[in-house]
Amino acid sequence: MARGKHIDHILREWAYDPATVKVRLCQGADGRDVLQMRLDMGILQLETHGRPDGSQPHGYETYLDYLISRTASAGDAFRLDEEQCGEVDREFVQFYHRRVCWLKLQSFRSVVDDADHTLALMDFCRRHSPGEQWTAAHERHRPLVLFHRTQASALAELEQQGPVAAVHEVNRGLQQMQQLFREQEQDTCFEDDVLVQRLSQLRESLRQEYGVGRTLQEQLADAVAAEEYELAARLRDRLARRQRRS
Repeated sequence: MARGKHIDHILREWAYDPATVKVRLCQGADGRDVLQMRLDMGILQLETHGRPDGSQPHGYETYLDYLISRTASAGDAFRLDEEQCGEVDREFVQFYHRRVCWLKLQSFRSVVDDADHTLALMDFCRRHSPGEQWTAAHERHRPLVLFHRTQASALAELEQQGPVAAVHEVNRGLQQMQQLFREQEQDTCFEDDVLVQRLSQLRESLRQEYGVGRTLQEQLADAVAAEEYELAARLRDRLARRQRRS
């Protein structure tokens, strides 16, 4: 039996630590950037663009792109078969690992991009699922994807646009989470959800650290709730002027 090459020296130089996620960005043999995540029994290497495993399923950049092409003729009648479900799960896991890598490296726009891909894949699967049980097994992960996306988008806005924009992104994510809980008929669980609480804590920490008061969107929501329609109209005008300037 032919013996392969070991990676003992690589593992020794980059020890595994169960208490933290260890990720690094390095260069491949051809000079391209690759991500590496240290696992307990080895190293996971991921491409930074396209599919994390570097493959092009059926000639497409991702398996989602391939599936979308399949629906061009079949339309809404298209249903995922067992093999396709397995390939979907592979892509879910790959993008999850890369999303975690980007979070660790604080590459927040990359987190948003990979989260958007995962959400689009989940939307496709919900429309073309082989059954309710399979759908439910995947939809239970949607809150975590939304959490990662909201967290990363807020921190990216903090870097690029400032704390007010960051608070707005957190609010937008919380609204999406609340809508998801409504769709799943779990409205009463929203306030107590751990991910919702963590986003609320992020928002309050941004307010305290940067002295951010109520945003225009929040003031508008308050005015509408209090039936102060003249104030609401003025706030809408201010929002519209701000959007035109941007």
